[in-house]
Amino acid sequence: MYRYDEFDASLVKDRVDQFRDQVALRISGEITEDEFKPLRLMNGLYLQLHAYMLRVAIPYGTFDSRQMRMLAHIADKYDKGYGHFTTRQNIQYNWPKLDEVPDILRDLATVEMHAIQTSGNCIRNVTSDQYAGAAKDEIEDPRPWCEMIRQWSSFHPEFSFLPRKFKIAVTGAAHDRAAIQVHDIGATLTHNDNGETGFTIYVGGGLGRTPMLGKKIRDFVPRAELLAYLEAVMRVYNMHGRRDNLYKARIKILVHEIGAEEMIRLVDAEYEDIQKNGALGLPEEEIARILNYFAPPAFEPLDETDTSYAEKLNGDLAFANWAKTNIAEHKAPGYAIVNLSLKPIGDIPGDISAEQMYAVADLAERYSFDEIRATHEQNLTLPHVKQSDLYELWQKLTDQGLATPNIGLASDIIACPGLDYCNLANARSIPLAQEISNRFADLDRQHNVGPLKIKISGCINACGHHHVGHIGILGVDRKGKEYYQISLGGSADENTSVGKILGPSFDEHSITDAVETVVNTYLGLREDGETFLAAVGRVGLEPFKEALYGTD
Repeated sequence: MYRYDEFDASLVKDRVDQFRDQVALRISGEITEDEFKPLRLMNGLYLQLHAYMLRVAIPYGTFDSRQMRMLAHIADKYDKGYGHFTTRQNIQYNWPKLDEVPDILRDLATVEMHAIQTSGNCIRNVTSDQYAGAAKDEIEDPRPWCEMIRQWSSFHPEFSFLPRKFKIAVTGAAHDRAAIQVHDIGATLTHNDNGETGFTIYVGGGLGRTPMLGKKIRDFVPRAELLAYLEAVMRVYNMHGRRDNLYKARIKILVHEIGAEEMIRLVDAEYEDIQKNGALGLPEEEIARILNYFAPPAFEPLDETDTSYAEKLNGDLAFANWAKTNIAEHKAPGYAIVNLSLKPIGDIPGDISAEQMYAVADLAERYSFDEIRATHEQNLTLPHVKQSDLYELWQKLTDQGLATPNIGLASDIIACPGLDYCNLANARSIPLAQEISNRFADLDRQHNVGPLKIKISGCINACGHHHVGHIGILGVDRKGKEYYQISLGGSADENTSVGKILGPSFDEHSITDAVETVVNTYLGLREDGETFLAAVGRVGLEPFKEALYGTD
């Protein structure tokens, strides 16, 4: 993984010192909360319903044991003993005291972490595939390119005050685990006809009150020209993006209003200008330097005739159930990718205690070449584990409450903090996620249902990605009461789609029953081997509407 150089370290230290002075001014009353707001947002500090919330960046979801231990230390010392992993591969602390936030940032800096550009109208934390560098299906590890984008975008003077926040995702696999088509810019590694590596670029995706899928605007950008092309896109957005209307300020609205063809024309003109001036080309030696930070671990040549893993699978049903959902195929023979569920039945999705963080740090050191990944679905991943170590690892994860065998199943629910924390929310997300999780707690039932992504947002801002849930749930306000709207058929992979709203919303007492009705309706109409998403695509919404609302 990338390590800070002297410039990174100096930059982060200076920002901490600057923010310490700004906090002192706020506490003394020399500046008002309104004057403080743009300053704190540039340092990842939000003011929520009950307290400040600090969002810490985990660039492209990659971190190590010393960083995890620091996150645990912060949870213990400055918060209430836990942190919350988000859908953008960040971690949030919900209860920091304002006067201690500079100390948190100082402690983060000692392990090469920060909260810069995790909020505000700037280029946010660059995200990627949590299996990057380990997945058998990837063309190339996308994380070096994420790092180059991070270095290019951090404190970029031209893009520090964009019309609105801006999110970039990069993937290296045909199977999209980074949801690139619902980002402002999505890039996927590809090969051209000559076998050269480059990027296909999508622009204008996003969720929120106006969900849109990104439009492909370039089939192939040579890898040395990636930053030049991204800069061209950013310039067009910065010049033409709406600044007069908060709800129409995202690049997706610009692309929608001018059309993909005009967007391509404008970007190509800027791209040509940048190339003409010889700026932003990536020299091969610089590419090689960054790639070297992400060299694969020293995988051992393992005995492919070893049957110990298969024997454990056959001899322990609980272990086999966990392996069925929580293990993914690794590119190196004899290794596996291990997913740690942060969704124990009935608990809060994405939350992790300081004790569990310390345990994960120890396990990453011992079993996974000291690598940890944060996922888009509020879980964690150990990317490089020997198959022969899986049983022992599973036992240790079980002891820590981190081995719930539900990755991709009905209880692996994504949920935003909702009205329990967020002052933008219309409804609570967490209690609903807990209730649905308990309703589908039976593992045999979850396996019978099969892959099912339930995603819950407490408001139209869609932090829970409800638009791209197989079952999406949106909290709405009706005369001061919490109601929930259901959509079906969303997806955030290479076949990205926005779910369609079923009909009238349900109150907090009937929404879980409604979800169960949707699932039971699917079970009654599915064909052999048909997944929930495939069944919805085949039959449409009508059978589900009839089950929920009856016939006219």
